[in-house]
Amino acid sequence: MNRTSFRKALMPSAAALALGISLTACGAGNETANSAGSDESSGLSGTLSGGGASSQEAAQNAWRAGFQEANPDVTVNYDPIGSGGGREQFAAGGFPFAGSDSYLTDEEGELSAAAERCGSDAIEIPNYVSPIAVIYNVEGVDSLNLSPEVIGKIFNDKIKKWNDPAIAELNEGVDLPDATITAVHRSDESGTTENFTNFLATVAEDAWPHGEVGDWPIEAGEGGNGTSGVVAAVTQGVNSIGYADASQAGELGVVSVQVGEEFVAPTAEAAAKILEVSPRVEGRAEVDMAFDLDYKTTETGVYPIVLTSYLIACQTYADQETADLVKGYLGYIVSSEGQQVAAEQAGSAPLADSLASEAQEIVEAISVK
Repeated sequence: MNRTSFRKALMPSAAALALGISLTACGAGNETANSAGSDESSGLSGTLSGGGASSQEAAQNAWRAGFQEANPDVTVNYDPIGSGGGREQFAAGGFPFAGSDSYLTDEEGELSAAAERCGSDAIEIPNYVSPIAVIYNVEGVDSLNLSPEVIGKIFNDKIKKWNDPAIAELNEGVDLPDATITAVHRSDESGTTENFTNFLATVAEDAWPHGEVGDWPIEAGEGGNGTSGVVAAVTQGVNSIGYADASQAGELGVVSVQVGEEFVAPTAEAAAKILEVSPRVEGRAEVDMAFDLDYKTTETGVYPIVLTSYLIACQTYADQETADLVKGYLGYIVSSEGQQVAAEQAGSAPLADSLASEAQEIVEAISVK
């Protein structure tokens, strides 16, 4: 698997350290959050600050609100600095937990750096599955079908006009303008980019010869910082196209992607089906639930450009307070309530019950060193 280079773990900034270590709780007897939202106090209090994938921002906002409502003495912060930044800050000790749209690898020392920080194998659990929508803003075009090959050529700057025959062939009857395509990509290191380019490199290698990358590999097109930056650039642009977590696509058009003989729109239900046909990454610890997504599937109803978002944490922490808060918040996220909140407010696909139960067992074992 061709992954983007992992930047060597940076020393966390003073601000990140201040966020990461501002943690208190009210004792070892109250180890889990009051995720049911009852009047009984969980005993948790303090501030828990993590960060990472910007595509998780909408879901994290929903989880933070739900968790804090059930635990009014707790404040949770999430800094959407991008998956790469989240993984780096976690490995460096700046965040007690991180969100990432790509699982840890050891090609450049990610797994070993995280294990060194934690003192044991890092926890890596999925928190939701979400389609990566190919978003567009073309006046008068209300629906758009594209094949993986055409998507690859557009973002590789080989198809430059909206009325190119390759696009027109897939969209009979659609009035495509004779206009230059503005392709928008992420300007920061991004797990969304990694998943998007991994799909293209796997399914349309000739059209996208750059492999799977987290940093955009070509100069063509326009860059946007973070998911919000890409969405803003496509929204404000003319005849533009980009890629972003579908939960943040807003009123933009979304492409239906060719899978086998059909075109599939990016819905949560269609995205969730890919885990049913995808294997686990081999050689992982029992606390690591990383998936190798089967982008080449031709199963009916499966949307193939997806990301599986992950939570990264330690099995043990240096103090009981940190362990309690991380366990409480992550436990809420993978609970049935947390999964439903994210589905309703962020458009993500809830984990299958079996996966959620497995993740919950891993989280429940978080303890103090």
